[in-house]
Amino acid sequence: MRFVFLGAPGAGKGTQAELVASRFHQPKISTGDILREAVRNKTALGLQAKACLDQGKLVPDAVVVGIVKEKLAEPMCAKGFLLDGFPRTIRQAEELAELLRSRGERLDRVLNVVVPRDVVIRRLTGRRSCLKCQAVFHVELNPPRRAGICDRCGGELVQRSDDKTETVEARLSVYEQQTAPLVDYYRQRDLLSELDGSGRIEEVHQRVLGLLSAKGLA
Repeated sequence: MRFVFLGAPGAGKGTQAELVASRFHQPKISTGDILREAVRNKTALGLQAKACLDQGKLVPDAVVVGIVKEKLAEPMCAKGFLLDGFPRTIRQAEELAELLRSRGERLDRVLNVVVPRDVVIRRLTGRRSCLKCQAVFHVELNPPRRAGICDRCGGELVQRSDDKTETVEARLSVYEQQTAPLVDYYRQRDLLSELDGSGRIEEVHQRVLGLLSAKGLA
């Protein structure tokens, strides 16, 4: 099982990738998680990534590709993986295809999770993240029991800088300009399936499972 989950920031691709990974016991590789960890640790990579993320820009291809290559080389990915947040550009997609070819592998499917822009903005600007354990809540869709306090560890919940309205707008513009062309790239290679990401998480997940079943992938 070698899948890529595409979709605008806030479309829910990460959540669905996590659910599929858990159900089918496959490793989920989220470049966003890796980059945020580097930001928290203030590594050289983290400082580069933070400057881009704070402005709603994409992290340079060379940095992201290098991270993903290292992950895919780990033993846990020998029998499959789910990529969330990668590739983000045509160049990254080509790098991924070349890497897989060198290993005698190819992608099984690319799932593009589609959600209206206004819904994405509401989802992202309402997110709150725990400073301690990184758990994520939402002021409307998944509020904590106590406002501003993490249910898991009691840490403080904050709005990430890249979830503020002005940054969300910038992120969506970047996505539409640089990442959306991947939809046509994978459609031309007969790898793309589009999925309605509106509604409750479980509703969307059932659509994912139905799609995978119809394609003989689950």
